Amino acid sequence: MVNVACPFCYERIDGSALWFQCLGKGDADHKGCAPGTDTARHNMTGFTETMLPVFAPPRNQRLRPARIAWCPDCGGRTGIRACPSCHTPVPPNFGEASSPMIAMFGGKGTGKTVYLTVLAHEMRSRDLRRRFGADIRMTGDGQGGFKAPRAWLEQNVDRMFTEHKLFEATPPAVGGRQSPLVFEWRGERRRWRRKPVYRTSYLSFHDTAGEDVGTLSGANDLAYIGAADGLILLLDPFMLPEARERLRLPPSAIRSKEDTIAVVDRLTQSLRSSNGVGGSQRITKPVAVAFAKMDAFFDVLGRDHPLCHEPKRGPAYDEQVGRATHEQVAALLRDWQGDDIEQHLRMNYTTFRYFFVSALGAPPDYDNAMVEPGGVRPYRVDEPLLWLLSLRRFGVVPRQR
Repeated sequence: MVNVACPFCYERIDGSALWFQCLGKGDADHKGCAPGTDTARHNMTGFTETMLPVFAPPRNQRLRPARIAWCPDCGGRTGIRACPSCHTPVPPNFGEASSPMIAMFGGKGTGKTVYLTVLAHEMRSRDLRRRFGADIRMTGDGQGGFKAPRAWLEQNVDRMFTEHKLFEATPPAVGGRQSPLVFEWRGERRRWRRKPVYRTSYLSFHDTAGEDVGTLSGANDLAYIGAADGLILLLDPFMLPEARERLRLPPSAIRSKEDTIAVVDRLTQSLRSSNGVGGSQRITKPVAVAFAKMDAFFDVLGRDHPLCHEPKRGPAYDEQVGRATHEQVAALLRDWQGDDIEQHLRMNYTTFRYFFVSALGAPPDYDNAMVEPGGVRPYRVDEPLLWLLSLRRFGVVPRQR
């Protein structure tokens, strides 16, 4: 049994016991099934369009899973699989191997929409595919209405990269539900004197509103936080008073003055509640703690500072560079009197790492919500994700020590 989280409803399911979706074609004696409203999918994902029915695999296929089944109502043959919980059709290779689900968490004004847009754009770039020899693409159910996430991304990329505009605040999710961006990462694993094997992993990302995580109850409503295998915790350095005082920022750059430790603590409480982690234990889910908007500190730190030099990008995650970056950001955090953040992380998490990222690459015009005239120049935005995917428990990308 492969226990995986559905990338659309976040329920943990048995990857070998997926359901099937009828194609609506029928057989020689029966007319094909007609589309209709699926209550389970509507309740769990907010999906409102009609869809063809789904059905459980026949009993004789539950012990020996098959990739083909015949609809019990119309007799039509189908190979489309679906989540048994939310009934959303899933990609053909889903459930064959464990797939890490990476969640994003951050407070209001952190820049999650900007970061997620740029990260998704990077994942679709030729550079990342060539570096890791992988096939990386957005996936989803075109028939079932997943044009919305793709359109969301295309619209955001056009707005930032072409029009050089930033975004308004992300509206709160309805009932904790937003359509996710789902990516398929397919790579080759070579073995000594044996044929290579191919592994497909599915990554699901959400763009959450700051209001959704503004309270503990709001954070708990976001089921994907608890279902995630790893987390990217996006923090805004402008929310640290000592860091903010070293910059000459316009008032429009300060989206929130909430204590950063309050955001981190809400994530911790949510994870403890959703995963049943007792007070005597630490949370084992790995957390990539990414400090965003770090382009604002390039001049303060000086161009000779190691954090202001992008490391060489090779075909593996560079563990040595990652450790050095972690220590350098930790030193900055102590200098900014953010010791309480590190102490909280050490006392509550077994595995975490700091990252220094900038989705834009240069400070924007905050007053007019415009990207710097030179355009979007991402700086180390993929490192938090690559670190998570390189961990032994996931093994999606290689690690260079």
